[in-house]
Amino acid sequence: MTSLTAADVEALAIRVVTENAARGRKVALAESCTGGLVCGAITEVPGSSAVLDRGFVTYSNESKEEMLDVPADLIEAFGAVSPAVAWAMAQGALKHSSADVAVAISGVAGPDGGTDMKPVGTVVFACAFRGEADVNAEQRQLDGNDRAAIRRQATVVALELLLP
Repeated sequence: MTSLTAADVEALAIRVVTENAARGRKVALAESCTGGLVCGAITEVPGSSAVLDRGFVTYSNESKEEMLDVPADLIEAFGAVSPAVAWAMAQGALKHSSADVAVAISGVAGPDGGTDMKPVGTVVFACAFRGEADVNAEQRQLDGNDRAAIRRQATVVALELLLP
């Protein structure tokens, strides 16, 4: 079978589909810097429709506000690449889906856009579960010498967060 994804990403996506399907769990994604790569990896797997409810590609700040109800003042105060915004993205993905779990990703993939506070490779992830108030959000500094490497690593982390 020909796949659009690398073998390790494909293997992880297969686990996400298989393990979530076994638990009857639906997932949603709110992707910014990955631009739909996580959803793409999941939909490469036969049977993914039993697991993937929907994905939101919210690359611009406006799309985060409009599609996920991320407050503009939150983006203004902390920036789009922040645990607070990723938290709101994950909550918004749950609110606008029928998923049981949502993962949000926002980051600086480069080669431009980095700052001293948020250099290229800074990526924030959040994972939220329906019915639970707690949302886990964390900021990571991903290694990578180019945009593709950073986006690929972010995709892997997001898939890992979707494992039960």
